[in-house]
Amino acid sequence: MVKVKASIFVNKTSEVYTKEEKKNLTAQFWDNFTLYCATIEASPEKSKRWLLRNTKVKDVHLKFEPDRESTKVILEIVHRDEDKRLEQYEKIEQYKCILEEGFPNGLVWDFAYIRDTGQHVCRIYTEKKGHDWYRQSQWKEIFEFMAVNMALLENNFIEIRDLIR
Repeated sequence: MVKVKASIFVNKTSEVYTKEEKKNLTAQFWDNFTLYCATIEASPEKSKRWLLRNTKVKDVHLKFEPDRESTKVILEIVHRDEDKRLEQYEKIEQYKCILEEGFPNGLVWDFAYIRDTGQHVCRIYTEKKGHDWYRQSQWKEIFEFMAVNMALLENNFIEIRDLIR
């Protein structure tokens, strides 16, 4: 997305969104994802709430990251102290085979990821390229990818959670 003026955004297909339209589209996306999660049969608790920041491991979060080119489901280590962040990454890496269970292509392990904000984090994630969350016609496919992979990542993480605290 290219910022053209303070309140107008242009996407790759030359569609123009105001800041308000982008905000509304974002809200609509997450509202629809919540509805999708409530209706999927794969989830025994139909109104499942994702762990996300409530992993019970300090500075370890799970997150969804849809963008213009792909969709990611991420386990992220966000400790500000680099040594402690890398130490936690190494602890988790010891259980790589458990965390990657059910992911046919494994996970991407990135110990030196830099966010757009400049924050250094460690990331372990799965990604599906070719998704553009601005295209509502792709939302169902994006939602399915996010729900299936987050459920798997959460379950695998819960198996190792007590071992890495």
